Amino acid sequence: MAAIRGFYRSVRLLLLGQKHTEPWSRDITVRSWSGAAAEPAPEVNQNEEVNQTFVNRNPRNLEQMAIAVKERGWETVWPKREYYHRLVLKRSQHHVSAAVFPRDSDVPVLKCSTQEWAVKKQLGSTHSVAACRAVGDVLAQRCCEAGITRLFYREVPWTFRSDAVQMFWTAMKEGGVMLSEPKRKFT
Repeated sequence: MAAIRGFYRSVRLLLLGQKHTEPWSRDITVRSWSGAAAEPAPEVNQNEEVNQTFVNRNPRNLEQMAIAVKERGWETVWPKREYYHRLVLKRSQHHVSAAVFPRDSDVPVLKCSTQEWAVKKQLGSTHSVAACRAVGDVLAQRCCEAGITRLFYREVPWTFRSDAVQMFWTAMKEGGVMLSEPKRKFT
């Protein structure tokens, strides 16, 4: 009998939401079963609207993903023109200079030379192996600041073997610039 009375009391509490009358549970309320809660309506934010026209404001993005078009040119042309940025090192009897050229212009994007007063001031000689190393260090820093991390660099084999060119090449690599570009991905 007590079990049936307890069962009825539980049903009554669930359906009617009444408070317990026992002294040990005076502050406990039981809610009745109700339907599912209504979902809130989504908020429309003006900042989340998608524009129908897209303009790429970072054209170098395609270069970094190796999707941008490279000018191929003829197979017999030397030096090849299949690059995004080309590194050129020039050594004369008195100075060392290096420049980074884009694929579609003959005007350098970045350049460094021992003719610059800040570089010349730190060197004993402006045409030595140490000068090539210093030019490589400064140009690598400028490339990293400009966001150019990969360059095309091809040197004639008999001049590439010289210590000065090797030191320039090493300084560029240690500065965080890769001296090869990725092959173009065709999508």
